[in-house]
Amino acid sequence: MGAAAFLFGQTPVAQTDGAPVLRFAILGDRTGETQPGIYEAVWREIAAAHPAFVVGVGDSIQGLDDKTAEAEWADFNRVLQPFRQIPYYPTAGNHDVWSEASAKLYEKYAERPLHYSFDSGSAHFTVLDNSLTDALPSGEMAFLEEDLKAHAAQPVKFIVSHRPSWLLNVVLRNPAFPFQQLAEKYGVRNVIAGHVHEMMHGTLNGVEYISVPSAGGHLRASGKYEDGWFFGYILATVSGSNVTYEIHELPAPYGEARVTPLAAWGAVGLLNKP
Repeated sequence: MGAAAFLFGQTPVAQTDGAPVLRFAILGDRTGETQPGIYEAVWREIAAAHPAFVVGVGDSIQGLDDKTAEAEWADFNRVLQPFRQIPYYPTAGNHDVWSEASAKLYEKYAERPLHYSFDSGSAHFTVLDNSLTDALPSGEMAFLEEDLKAHAAQPVKFIVSHRPSWLLNVVLRNPAFPFQQLAEKYGVRNVIAGHVHEMMHGTLNGVEYISVPSAGGHLRASGKYEDGWFFGYILATVSGSNVTYEIHELPAPYGEARVTPLAAWGAVGLLNKP
């Protein structure tokens, strides 16, 4: 595949009792003070689950330096080499894109524009770019609305970004912000982001907001599993118009291989802490 390491293409959709079932993985941040061996361990666990594809929420390289960025992407390619048979849909993170030059490198190695969308079975995915700002830029909001309007007939819709631009409103239980209103207007029920390296979950008027656990970026604050600080990944299953999630912690030596449903998690970690 030359310089570009990511594999894209048709994604398989299984059949269960006549109903289409799609199972895919959601991958958190690799960088932000990368912890050695974690990202590779996460990929090995994901590969063993045989997902149709993987959606990454960004921060693939440490970045932030135009002089070293291309070498870092080459190193990242080598990390992904054993897993290239799995289609991978990345998102631009703040460690991936910080300048015009880094944006060009991202598009070269990811083989994707900074924002894009794709379909798989009954599901539509809109991948946004908020790599340069905590807020969702007006251009991204315009792209989102145009994309959702064009795919209004898809029964299941996901919005993916690196930064959780919605986080404060979700924590404060405030549904009166433009992103939420757009999600409700077009029937979006699944919103996914990374950046904070912490497992969090909130629901506003039927929209599920998910902050993905770290896939290698350092753990902050208490560092405790019950507070959402652990290394792992998420497996999502789409059956018809229904979506379920399994939150997976890495096994030893990086964790205890705990698996929980999305409903077990809230904005400050586990809802029922031990």
